[in-house]
Amino acid sequence: MALILNPMRLLVIGLFVFLCGFTKPLPRVLVYTKNGPGYVHDNIPAAVACFQGLGKSHQIQVDVSDDPAVFAEANLVKYAALIFTSTNNDVFATDAQRLAFRRYIEGGGGFVGVHSVTGTERHWPWFKMMVGETFSWHAKFQPFRVLNIASSHPSMKNVPLKWEKEDECYFGKELYPGIQVLMMHDLSSLDGKQQDLVNQHSGSFKGYFPAVWTQNFQGGHVWVTTLGHDKSNYQDPVYQNHVWQGLKYILDSSNGIDYSKAHSIRFDEGIRVQ
Repeated sequence: MALILNPMRLLVIGLFVFLCGFTKPLPRVLVYTKNGPGYVHDNIPAAVACFQGLGKSHQIQVDVSDDPAVFAEANLVKYAALIFTSTNNDVFATDAQRLAFRRYIEGGGGFVGVHSVTGTERHWPWFKMMVGETFSWHAKFQPFRVLNIASSHPSMKNVPLKWEKEDECYFGKELYPGIQVLMMHDLSSLDGKQQDLVNQHSGSFKGYFPAVWTQNFQGGHVWVTTLGHDKSNYQDPVYQNHVWQGLKYILDSSNGIDYSKAHSIRFDEGIRVQ
């Protein structure tokens, strides 16, 4: 017996098949966890699980690696964002990997840095400018206040205006002038027991110090939070929203990787002013 299909049904099926061919693939991100010799945070497994959970909730493919061999142009092109979560010290094995990372950023790549990311690649000036600063010191773990000073910024959606939390109050040096500060540590809310060190490491800042920031840097899009020392943060819905909004902002800023816009031939070239 011949099967007869209604012409309208055939049209609907054909249209469905046609549109499926144009379905936009899910965005893909890489969570990178490599640490060089030195202190390694115990929050990394919790942070990885957090980003994997966000990926499931928001339909994002999440890859995880601590292998610097992933930093090759042909591999990085598939990622809308690279997430360095509590990386520290030297995290690349070769200068060729550093160059691949740099050209990814220049090609329009996205970067999300979490907590001790500011202590990463401390001897590479370009990387420190891209992150926005390099680590100087942190106050002991304690409750203190973080202020949201850019509540209208997309990455600050539903982030508390005055966030009372236990964390490490991070300080940096070599701050890059191009960053836009989104949140700041309220230094008056620290317990005062390390005031001399706070004064020393706050530098030219008085009373407040950058905690969260963003910038467009050399073609790429960067968002950094120094918050997130304790592994319990990564199960906290408030903190989860914080890093999700940062990642979402970077993903929304991405238009794919175009290596024709990457200009560096050495990892240690100076920045290009256009």
